[in-house]
Amino acid sequence: MTWNPDPQALRSRIALVAGATRGAGRGIAAALGEAGATVICTGRTTRTGATRSDYRRPETIEETAELVDSLGGTGVPVPCDHTDPDQVAALADRVRAEHGHLDVVVNDIWGGEGLHGPDNWDTPIWDLDLADGLRMLRLGLETHLITSHHLLPLLLDRPDDGTADYNATRYRISVFYDLVKIGVNRLAFSQGHELAPRNGTAVAITPGWMRSEMMLEAFRTTEDDWWAAAAPPGFAVSETPRYVGRAVAALAADPDRRRWNQRSVSSADLAGAYGFTDTDGSRPDVWRYELDGATDPVGYR
Repeated sequence: MTWNPDPQALRSRIALVAGATRGAGRGIAAALGEAGATVICTGRTTRTGATRSDYRRPETIEETAELVDSLGGTGVPVPCDHTDPDQVAALADRVRAEHGHLDVVVNDIWGGEGLHGPDNWDTPIWDLDLADGLRMLRLGLETHLITSHHLLPLLLDRPDDGTADYNATRYRISVFYDLVKIGVNRLAFSQGHELAPRNGTAVAITPGWMRSEMMLEAFRTTEDDWWAAAAPPGFAVSETPRYVGRAVAALAADPDRRRWNQRSVSSADLAGAYGFTDTDGSRPDVWRYELDGATDPVGYR
């Protein structure tokens, strides 16, 4: 039986995706649009070129908003540098004035891809560039705190990259990268503690091996023929950005979403619970594939 998104599941809901320009952020915004939401798409890269992210890539928040529109939602592009508290405060004021509240806030900002690479993986902290490491923490953690500080009140005004299990025993690339990944999971736990008495829910959701624009370029392939790329075996269990987007949309549409509060889950975990699929109809689960030590992707997508 083919799964299809419910275009009314989030109709009239207001969502904000911080870091919606590309990758998982764009996939999440798109999936919220599939479910009928109004999606405020924030990021630094705009069509006008007035602002630009560290990546210096061509994708823009306007393109993401147009994708949301094409899928049945309403996309609203809003330029914002989430490292700047004043800009995020102004964003909160604008959302309050134009929409009155938020139903969903997605903190998807990362921006650290240019600060680590195979040439410095597994490098001890004393040999790493300190400025780059601190920049990674600022992009991957500080932005989440700034965004939560200014935008969570808009949720409360409304009445109502691995899971923690995977990361617990695995060192991830460098001290700074590892700290960001663990820190974001813990942030969901901490914020969930404060939101629960106010009928709010905080969940850390990670995609699996995601075929983002940058990942496809790294393996010199496209979404049309990714399966033939020269890549490690786990790439066969990779997923599109829309998959984690549908995970967010399903969670947002669930009236009993509080059962997930403070948890760290993957897109595959939520696919199993809610029944959605990736765009090709499969349910890839690379984290289970890795934990099982599998070499054959059959049974993992």
